[in-house]
Amino acid sequence: MTFSNLKKILLSIFKWISICILIGLFSGSASAFFLVSLELVTQFRIQHDWIIWLLPLGGLLVGLSYYYWGESVVKGNNLLLEEYENPKKVIPFKMAPLVLFGTLITHLFGGSAGREGTAVQMGGAIADQFTKFFNLDNSERKILIILGISAGFASVFGTPLAGAVFALEVLYFSKINLKSIVLSFLVAFTAYFTVEFWHVKHTHYSIPNVPEINFSTLFYTILIGVLSGIAALLFSRSTHFWASFFSKNIKYPPLRPFIGGIFLAIAFAGFGLTKFSGLGVPVIVDSFSNANLWYDFLLKILFTGFTLGADFKGGEVTPLFFVGATLGSALSVVIPMPIAFLAGLGFVAVFSGATHTPIACTIMGMELFGIQPGIFIAIACAIAYFSSGSVGIYKSQMVKGAKFKLYQKINSNF
Repeated sequence: MTFSNLKKILLSIFKWISICILIGLFSGSASAFFLVSLELVTQFRIQHDWIIWLLPLGGLLVGLSYYYWGESVVKGNNLLLEEYENPKKVIPFKMAPLVLFGTLITHLFGGSAGREGTAVQMGGAIADQFTKFFNLDNSERKILIILGISAGFASVFGTPLAGAVFALEVLYFSKINLKSIVLSFLVAFTAYFTVEFWHVKHTHYSIPNVPEINFSTLFYTILIGVLSGIAALLFSRSTHFWASFFSKNIKYPPLRPFIGGIFLAIAFAGFGLTKFSGLGVPVIVDSFSNANLWYDFLLKILFTGFTLGADFKGGEVTPLFFVGATLGSALSVVIPMPIAFLAGLGFVAVFSGATHTPIACTIMGMELFGIQPGIFIAIACAIAYFSSGSVGIYKSQMVKGAKFKLYQKINSNF
């Protein structure tokens, strides 16, 4: 190796390490600000629950902001996936402030939505700006998008290992090289420690009692996986159904969240269903110790699909946690296994089915709940992945691998 080649390699390594650190710092700081702001607006809503009646006005604000300034970024997470698959132009930085504003307004007034979409979009928009600064080509832009997704996910949930793998897996692993993998982990940990530096805390969950591995416990774990996959299927179909319904029947986009907000406000405030508004973290935490009603997970699916379908902003993952945890908790009435264990399995398995990311979800489960239930988590996530159908929450996601081949075979036989 000549000195010139060695110099190029060292400069490339320095460049990408610098990019990772910068993306991690900026994305982590953005997520920290977002999490603090989200907690503030959530607490304000809880203390002033009358504000839910203003959800239609909040929806109109979100709708107008995207109609006038956000047409190029309205696809959200799907835009990141599309730009990875077929790079065309740098993602506008305005995606970050717009989705931040839209999500905070959604949660302030009580819409049923999550937070991962916001963090991932902010991370992706921030990361892609480095295309201009470092004069990167399209293949290198793909790495930036991976880094943005990784940083956003890792920082908002406090799970750097899962965040790094999620960014790779949600992009179906193909066309991913060793450099992308190493950089994804580097940026995930940088973003994670940045949030820690700002002293922003994440919600902690635990599974205190893990059953022994035997035929009975494995059977029930598989059953949980199947039911979680079906719940994930319902969640994805609900979100896509309501998005299609609103786009077909309400032609003026700003009116979609306004009209949707009217129905949501009546349901939440008028019928006393406020526990299904917002993130629903208190309900998730409670589900690990107290059995939920059998229909709680179905109502969360309905309200989240309706909220996001009406063009309110936010993510899907925390609502998926809600759906999975409450499903597992409700099943504790009929399945003779610890309630926290069932809630934990549902928590990650529904997420696995809806995002087609069983590996990342398995890792997340072990980051959140420890290594001991790892084998059960892996089985539940894998079964949910295969039981959830061919369409997940991200329309632009490419489904590859064994699941893709399985559904190809099934479709060819009918």
